[in-house]
Amino acid sequence: MTTKNLARPALFMVILVVIVISSWEIYLRASGFTLSYDDAAPQWSAQRAQVYQSPQAATVFIGSSRIKYDLDIPTWKKLTDRDAVQLSIEGNSPVPVLLDLADDPAFHGRLVVDVTEPLFFSSMPEYNKEPAGDVSYYKLETPAQKAGYYLNHVLESQLVFLDKRFLSLNAQLNRLPIPPRPGVVSMDNIPFPPDFYKVQSDRQTYMDDRFVRDTAQQHAVQNIWAGFLNMAAHAPPPPPNMVPEVLQSVTIAVNKIRARGGQVVFVRTPSSGMFWDIEQKAFPREKLWNALLASTQCQGIHFMDYESTRHFICPEWSHLKPQDARAFTKALITLLPASFVKH
Repeated sequence: MTTKNLARPALFMVILVVIVISSWEIYLRASGFTLSYDDAAPQWSAQRAQVYQSPQAATVFIGSSRIKYDLDIPTWKKLTDRDAVQLSIEGNSPVPVLLDLADDPAFHGRLVVDVTEPLFFSSMPEYNKEPAGDVSYYKLETPAQKAGYYLNHVLESQLVFLDKRFLSLNAQLNRLPIPPRPGVVSMDNIPFPPDFYKVQSDRQTYMDDRFVRDTAQQHAVQNIWAGFLNMAAHAPPPPPNMVPEVLQSVTIAVNKIRARGGQVVFVRTPSSGMFWDIEQKAFPREKLWNALLASTQCQGIHFMDYESTRHFICPEWSHLKPQDARAFTKALITLLPASFVKH
């Protein structure tokens, strides 16, 4: 077949693809879907590269999902005139990231560590796997992978249907009502509502306005948390030496950063409802939070200690809605040491 004969079907195929993609994009936007970035290792790696800004230009945040929701980055930048480098990873411990920064001689900045006790002090290796993988990706990332990330980043900024977490084929298959194998728990199969999880290009995570207004969606996430809390309540206790081991490794890491002129502050962000009730009983403050501050000799900001932060109610017990995240960020700025927020 000649090139001339191929031109017409090729053009027809291009037009057909454009129509299908455009129709799908229009349908999703009309259904209320909004842009959300793929918060995988490439995006984390791009933020990890920003930690080398001077301490007067940026503050680094690590933790689990709470600080990703509760720190409102635009508010932070507006009030401090500093970047917020967001390296937290939802559903995971921040300890592997802390150890990575401690072992990086070029890092000597200001570091805020968010503590979610069930993850921070856990003995489960699953809570370290993704952070360790992101750290490894950052160290081994190739030029081709970086180029692919920036290309995909441009496309994600324009196209809703590229929401990999909820709209990809794998995501749709994972949401089929197929029960998991006995004893197997996968975050991919947990039916979080799409409106609960939106990610911006700077890794700011937030719940959509529709989620904030919809108590049915909030109850759905509360039921998910209740299931996790129930499993945790019936799980065997961690090894008795687990907490001392975590404290020792964290203290060594903090001392390395401090020796290079860096600073570390620990933050306990708000939780409420069943989550807070169980956390108080299962992870007593005097044995964990207080022990962490005593071991590291760092300042700690616990949300229950301040009038400006103790009143927040999380819609689904564990994360702040955007309006409250802005208020919490303003309060946090007043509580952090001046070196974290002022030139």
